[in-house]
Amino acid sequence: MEFQEAKTKFVQTWGALGSQWGINKTMAQIHALLMVSNEPVSMEDIMAELQISRGNASMNLRALMDWGPCIQGIQSGRTPGILYCREGFGRAGRKDCQGAQQAGNKTHA
Repeated sequence: MEFQEAKTKFVQTWGALGSQWGINKTMAQIHALLMVSNEPVSMEDIMAELQISRGNASMNLRALMDWGPCIQGIQSGRTPGILYCREGFGRAGRKDCQGAQQAGNKTHA
């Protein structure tokens, strides 16, 4: 399994689980996307990846920042407003997708 495929499956699964936990599906998907990203992600990247509107992205990002697992920052040379998961909140998701990527590399070797 390639990294992009594993990432997509993780984001979809986390969104479905979020709905079962009483969390907005889109909010859970954004959280999952931030968890598996090694680099901070812009709102435009989130909108494109999840194919959601700016208003939907903005409302859910604000809720995630208020809740605590995600924070906003500024990265040198990029537009202000990049987002990333707090340390610890994203570790599990990155490991899952990286493990899938390594397993995929072994099967294609």
